[in-house]
Amino acid sequence: MPQRSLLVLDEGTTSTRAILYSRTGETLGICQAELTQYYPQPGRVEHDAAEIWTKTLDCARTVIERAGSADGIAAIGITNQRETVVAWDRETGEPVCRAIVWQDRRTADRCRELALAGHEAMIRDKTGLVLDPYFSATKMRWILDNVPDARALGDRLAMGTIESWLVWKLTGGLHISDASNASRTMLMALDGHDWDDNLLALHGVPRNCLPEIADNSGLFGNALPEWLGAPVPVCGLAGDQQSAMIGQNCIAPGDVKLTLGTGAFVLASTGTRLPHSDHRLLGTVIAQTGGVRSYALEGSIFAAGSLVKWLRDELCMIGTSGETESLARSVPDNGGVCMIPALSGLGAPYWRPEARGMIDGLTHGTSRAHIVRATLETIAHQMHDLQTAYQRDGSQWQTLRIDGGMSANEWIVQDLADILDLPVERPHDVETTALGAAMLASVGCGMHGTIAEAAVMRPDIARFTPQMAPSRRAERLSRWHRMLAEHLGIDDLP
Repeated sequence: MPQRSLLVLDEGTTSTRAILYSRTGETLGICQAELTQYYPQPGRVEHDAAEIWTKTLDCARTVIERAGSADGIAAIGITNQRETVVAWDRETGEPVCRAIVWQDRRTADRCRELALAGHEAMIRDKTGLVLDPYFSATKMRWILDNVPDARALGDRLAMGTIESWLVWKLTGGLHISDASNASRTMLMALDGHDWDDNLLALHGVPRNCLPEIADNSGLFGNALPEWLGAPVPVCGLAGDQQSAMIGQNCIAPGDVKLTLGTGAFVLASTGTRLPHSDHRLLGTVIAQTGGVRSYALEGSIFAAGSLVKWLRDELCMIGTSGETESLARSVPDNGGVCMIPALSGLGAPYWRPEARGMIDGLTHGTSRAHIVRATLETIAHQMHDLQTAYQRDGSQWQTLRIDGGMSANEWIVQDLADILDLPVERPHDVETTALGAAMLASVGCGMHGTIAEAAVMRPDIARFTPQMAPSRRAERLSRWHRMLAEHLGIDDLP
């Protein structure tokens, strides 16, 4: 194994991966395993946290075994699906219930109660977040109220997001959360460096069950030798979208990136300035180093890659996700089909957790290619509305940097350039989420001095420019907005 390599644990919504990187960003090895998705009731989405741990560990061991040993690994970086909540017993190390996934909508009523009680403005001002089941705090409260073993554990109960769970298991008991993940819980003020007492009281979450908030890079603790064959230090932590931001080197104010994974997530850097939105975009922490933070405005779309998975697994319209590109190209347009992709409600900028998906315009002439193409088109439609919200908040996009598994589909990337009417840049290696965690780990272990220096690990890019006629762009967007108005009563952005 080349010396001074970096092991990244990339724990996503539908799969978990281990990737080994060189100092220069070259991928030396990769192993991936799919995760079981549980849908016990409409609107509920769950994971088995024990499965997440065992499959993550198995992937890491496989990569290390192929490479020879763990002796040459300088550090571990972890990036993860955000907002998903795990609760476990500190004594046994076992989860007390299934993890509640970020897509889950079971706490929508609780969020409405908090809004009606007049708490939304305070939450918004403190956290940069909107009142929505998406975030972790109401999930934690639900576990405390509905899982008998949880509250009864008292001080033995630990709760956290996925990186907290993995670090706890890896190190044998270190309970930390990095600032980027902590900023997504609705329990930390954007300008605060600890859990906020008022927010903890409002949501009814005990401080003693929560992790310590840490930087995104540093020497956090060592993995137990029994797991990987050596006491490899954990040196980098970040939520997946923030990690992709770092992997794309989108740290300077005005830099904008889009990650197309299970969902679609846009972050526009505001530098060290606290983000503020009047159009229901989110404020979030990109990274914290030495207690100093960089921030971004974020827009979150709940369904992107999950739409393709739905086409494959539930509708059986495709055999593999790669088929969507050839099917979209096989027809000249959508054949009059338009879709609202609200399989888990609608995220930014609409924030309609009660919304449900809908397909309109079906005829005897509608083929599966039309439906697949219309499904893919919804990504650009929602992105256009996000672009408008950003513009109204004073953030003008000049170029969009794109990454994530779905960005390998060049039809989607070109459609985004066409509908957004701006250049889209895509790295040749689209897995910049994992790369960002490697960059953070490299800084944490001293391999690189700063994130700016670690940017030498970034790959080359391809550039897509707009090619669609303005009249066709206007026609597509007009149809999309009519459908939102007719079926959901959305006649303008919030």
